[in-house]
Amino acid sequence: MSIPIPQWQQNPNELIPAVVQDYNTSKVLMLGYMNLQAYVMTKDSNKVTFWSRSKKRLWQKGETSGNVLVLKNIYVDCDADTLLVQAEPLGPTCHTGTKSCFTEDELAIETLGELIRTIRQRSTSTAKQSYTKRLLEGGIESTGAKVLEESEELVRAAESEGKLRVAEEAADLLYHTLVLLEQQGVLFNEISEVLKERRG
Repeated sequence: MSIPIPQWQQNPNELIPAVVQDYNTSKVLMLGYMNLQAYVMTKDSNKVTFWSRSKKRLWQKGETSGNVLVLKNIYVDCDADTLLVQAEPLGPTCHTGTKSCFTEDELAIETLGELIRTIRQRSTSTAKQSYTKRLLEGGIESTGAKVLEESEELVRAAESEGKLRVAEEAADLLYHTLVLLEQQGVLFNEISEVLKERRG
């Protein structure tokens, strides 16, 4: 990953704003600052690292709390003076214990991302009472039957049961479809790529 930053070519200590975004949900998590050293350390360690203006040193997010940000992507803006860092948060990002330093309001795309994340966590959980875990372990026969069942119920709701029931049945179908995708090892990003190709 190579990003040409004019300021760093002239001054490696120049601080550049780095907006951190949740890779799975697109939620804006925090704003930090990177110099060239922080950027290189982020790439090398795969954990988001900043230059702390208060501590006057490099600061890896989560170095004391354990709530690290696992690097996924870094992008530079059109003026090459701001970074967009996409990361997987391992715990709350804000020091107050919240997911974001900005707001806890949840966008629709975040809800989808959180559901995908929860299903993935259930796949490795040892909890015996998890419905998701039972579905995943039941194989395609179990999950496939639920997807077919929920599809029929969604169409039935659309025919005669009203808007609220349509939303409820659509939620059921979406959930069971995402469980099936997890079971088959299909990432949502892969579906996104297919949709982008079709749109093009």
